[in-house]
Amino acid sequence: MVKICTSSPEETIAAAEKIGALLRGGDIVAYRGGLGAGKTTFTRGLAVGMGLPDEVHSPTFALVNEYRGENITLYHFDMYRIMNAEALETTGFYDYMSEDSVIVCEWSENISDCLPDNTIIITIEHLGEDRREITLKGDERFDSAWN
Repeated sequence: MVKICTSSPEETIAAAEKIGALLRGGDIVAYRGGLGAGKTTFTRGLAVGMGLPDEVHSPTFALVNEYRGENITLYHFDMYRIMNAEALETTGFYDYMSEDSVIVCEWSENISDCLPDNTIIITIEHLGEDRREITLKGDERFDSAWN
């Protein structure tokens, strides 16, 4: 488990860039954190770390946004309105899983029973104005991300 505190959106993006650089095709990242926690801001940093443009927008009204690079694609899902496995199936979620894509899910709490065991869990806690505590649970490649 890795834990870091950030004090600005820029610091949050920089921390996420380090994680994004370590992501690889087939990864699924599940965010936990309330409204305004900084999930979309964190995704901007992941995209940059993956070598993608940082023009990331909240997928709230689209359900999923797609960001394509030369070698990898980032699919950014919003699961706020998805409450069970049947609803998840209708989104086509499983069709997005591939060895040349990374899936990031906001409101992953709603589909936690449907996520694979190797899902990377990122919890973002809003501590005040611009302060965030970010906790990452994943495999050993992330252990040195902030050292």
